[in-house]
Amino acid sequence: MEMHATQKAQRPRLPAWLRRALPSEHTFAQTRGLLEELNLHTVCESAKCPNHWECWSKGTASFMIAGDRCTRACGFCAISTLKPLALDAQEPGRVAEAAARMHLRHVVITAVARDDLADGGAEHFAQTIQAVRSRVPEMVIEVLTPDFLLKEEAVDKVLSAEPHVFNHNMETVRRLTPAVRSRATYERSLSLLGMVRKRASYRVYTKSGLMLGLGETEEEILQVMKDLRHVDCDILTLGQYLQPSLTHLPVKAFIRPETFDRLKSSAESMGFVHVASGPMVRSSYHADAFNAGFTVEEGRSSSSV
Repeated sequence: MEMHATQKAQRPRLPAWLRRALPSEHTFAQTRGLLEELNLHTVCESAKCPNHWECWSKGTASFMIAGDRCTRACGFCAISTLKPLALDAQEPGRVAEAAARMHLRHVVITAVARDDLADGGAEHFAQTIQAVRSRVPEMVIEVLTPDFLLKEEAVDKVLSAEPHVFNHNMETVRRLTPAVRSRATYERSLSLLGMVRKRASYRVYTKSGLMLGLGETEEEILQVMKDLRHVDCDILTLGQYLQPSLTHLPVKAFIRPETFDRLKSSAESMGFVHVASGPMVRSSYHADAFNAGFTVEEGRSSSSV
């Protein structure tokens, strides 16, 4: 794989293809103000996403429910690992209010891992989906969930609210999973995506993503793609891992744009219906670029595909 090597002592200088000017649009301040007014968390800010300036300037955000304290301590993630607070019963309504006022056409709802809860927060996901759909019936709804410790009842609860896209990220290749992901396992994540496909009573699109630059090989990336297609995963995202702080896992390599292009071609040839691959791609970045001809009829999602 063609890579740009990094130094180990400190966070390296970003290559040219990863440098961006900060936008100054008034919409950024409006988005921040709305999120503060409604007391909502976003993965954009909590996870220190490098795209949040752009997204907020365009009036989009990915909502993070169930608090901003995670029960896991993944080596790549900037979200705080602390004892979680009680769920906020009013949060689903506030997410729906924000999505409506931001005039979103595609909303992404994610959450911290809540291993302290019997259902891993699945009911809270379902309530948020239902609140958004009630407020804006035509909106495409995507969820990005933890693995729910592979509990069937938790998966069924989320699916009962019928999100259009069910996303769960593999994050990295099999070999690196133990070092990168707290408590999560490679097989459990694959099994979750397969479970969603098998247990859904409607056409739901499954999605997953990988961070590159943690020391994986191109052959290992291709194997993850094959494993995902084996469980009928529809959508794939590939992006560059960026170290959020010096206490997090270091970047082992910056992957060149042409490598991302080559990997996208490989993924498309395997049958993924949509692939987003590039240095700045994140799981929910430009999520609305995927359009499968969604329609909503009598509260039930369907697709023309």
